[in-house]
Amino acid sequence: MPTSDRSLSPSQLNALARDLLEGAFPTVLVEGEIGNLARPSSGHVYFVLKDARASVRCALFRPKSQWLKFVPREGMQVLVRGRLTLYEPRGEYQLVLDTMEEAGEGALRRAFDALKAKLSEEGLFDAARKRALPAFPRRIGVLSSPSGAVIRDIVSVLRRRFPLVEVELLSVPVQGEGAAAQIRTMLARADASGRYDVLVLARGGGSLEDLWAFNDEALARVVAACATPTVSAIGHETDYSLTDYAADLRAPTPSAAAELLVPDATAVRAGLTRLQQRLRVLGDGGLRERAQRADRAFLRLYALRPQARLDAQRHRIERVQARLSSLIARQVQLDFGRLQTLAARLRAGHPRQRVERQRERLHALADRPRTLIAQRLHNQALQLAGLARSLHAISPLATVARGYSILQRVDGSVIRSVEQAAHGDHVQAQVGDGRLHLQVTGSQRDD
Repeated sequence: MPTSDRSLSPSQLNALARDLLEGAFPTVLVEGEIGNLARPSSGHVYFVLKDARASVRCALFRPKSQWLKFVPREGMQVLVRGRLTLYEPRGEYQLVLDTMEEAGEGALRRAFDALKAKLSEEGLFDAARKRALPAFPRRIGVLSSPSGAVIRDIVSVLRRRFPLVEVELLSVPVQGEGAAAQIRTMLARADASGRYDVLVLARGGGSLEDLWAFNDEALARVVAACATPTVSAIGHETDYSLTDYAADLRAPTPSAAAELLVPDATAVRAGLTRLQQRLRVLGDGGLRERAQRADRAFLRLYALRPQARLDAQRHRIERVQARLSSLIARQVQLDFGRLQTLAARLRAGHPRQRVERQRERLHALADRPRTLIAQRLHNQALQLAGLARSLHAISPLATVARGYSILQRVDGSVIRSVEQAAHGDHVQAQVGDGRLHLQVTGSQRDD
């Protein structure tokens, strides 16, 4: 802390005061009336929170100002939560807010949260205990006000989607003193009657205070204990009540509840048409299959009748007899052929026949040498003629006959060179028609 003999500047003083405020008041909860409300284009909200004797400046900066579920107005009683600080340039302390809610609704919200937590711990809202709604309800009971637009919206949607369903209005007050007790009584009576396939709790939108009848603990317990499936359609999509958690189904709006309760008649009609066509196809196919099975059974029964069995045995005997006749005829034919062969052999073995065959064989053998000799002589003559032609072709005489001569010594040896004859030797020349006797007078070698 600064001493009195040390002076401070205004900024230092304000900074010190801000640190003290923020350290002493980290978070505060204040309830009061809105005054001097300002909402500039920046999105921030500035106002003073006042009571009969004092006021404090407040600032709710963007984006927290955009999270408000209501529109702040002059004179509105609100509950704010924030931290106390000091705006140093002017030396003014203020609340910088984190949340702001209507004062009455804030108390109700805290009570709602506490009651919800209590019932949830008891298992009243467990998903395991919730039941599925019937696919095609015949009668629906709607607990709602007869004067509101809710029942008209529900009936309109149900008539459009599924005109066969019956809708009964179970008139109850939906807000105000004693509304929760009357809703409990009507719900218990409708459930005990067993008249309805589904029971719907429906109400239009409003503030948390307007919807508080449906946050009654006793009513939530009755809803959870109902034997009839229940649907809660309270307020708008952002509104939640205890009956939403206790019911078997929560619908965001009453019209949405009607959409969820019944199927679309057009889709159902189309599905029925498809099923009808499929049944027709399956039926026709089944009839054809059963007719075929009946025909096969009739044929089996017809084949098993005594007369049919006798006919089958008779045909079988006839086939066996025909086969035996064929085998006997074939055996007789084979035996007859064997007899003919044996008879031919016996005839061939008679002495006279054997003599005739021997005589024919002798004649054939006698003629065979002559034929072989003549054939052999003819072949040899042909061979000799061929040899003579070959010899004549290479014979010296044939060469002489063409104008040549063969020079020989007196002893007959052939002279092939001039060196084999000397001057004065007697030689002879073989010509075509005789011999010439010659004497050598000289010789010359052609080199």
